[in-house]
Amino acid sequence: MKALITGASSGIGAEFARILSEKGYDLILVARRKKKMETLAKQLKTNVKIIELDISSTYNCMKLYEEVKKEKIDILINNAGFGLFGKFNDTKLDTELDMIDLNIKTVHALTKLFLKDFKKRDSGYILNVASAAAFLPGPLMSTYYATKSYVLHLTLAINEELKKDDSNVYIGALCPGPVDTEFNKIAKVKFNLPSVDSSYVCNYAIKQMNKRKMIIIPSVKTKIGVYLAKILPMNLKLKVSYNIQERKDR
Repeated sequence: MKALITGASSGIGAEFARILSEKGYDLILVARRKKKMETLAKQLKTNVKIIELDISSTYNCMKLYEEVKKEKIDILINNAGFGLFGKFNDTKLDTELDMIDLNIKTVHALTKLFLKDFKKRDSGYILNVASAAAFLPGPLMSTYYATKSYVLHLTLAINEELKKDDSNVYIGALCPGPVDTEFNKIAKVKFNLPSVDSSYVCNYAIKQMNKRKMIIIPSVKTKIGVYLAKILPMNLKLKVSYNIQERKDR
């Protein structure tokens, strides 16, 4: 058994690596920070291949796929991504375009490349890490919210196509709320809402993935928030979302 995890140098990606290694999976870890992955690999019980690569470019996604396509990968976890806090008028365009490349184009490319192989052999799991942010617009984090909405809706559409094809391939979206990771530091925010432990999130996600759950939401509070996001009128959702974002300290 083998799993490929992107964004594996820290946070949710690293936690997925620990849990899957405990379950006997050999691992392919992909990220830009080689030293962090090497440190992580020393803690793991199974075989680990480290690939130091910036996968925010489509070219590097193809390069990654070409390097590992002959290995029988059972699980692909598209975890790499980042956020940015600030008014759309004030945030840097280059940073936002980098975010779109990593959060959207990378997930899109790797999902398509590996899905084709998974479908040919009629087995495999793809878990795309989205966010509870995917369910509503996010003033003050507008680009991040929009990218996660793309990930969620792409995943749901593919899931339905696989069902219609009677395929045994699984694809699902992990949609956590605030998680205690490096995300906050990179996005330059501090959540006032309680953060969930990354170990709990990843353990829950793997259990639900094995149950073939299409949308995975790890905490009760987040599930309630997502439910409210579905039923509230848009103007109210925007006000609530803005107020939540505004309480974040830069």
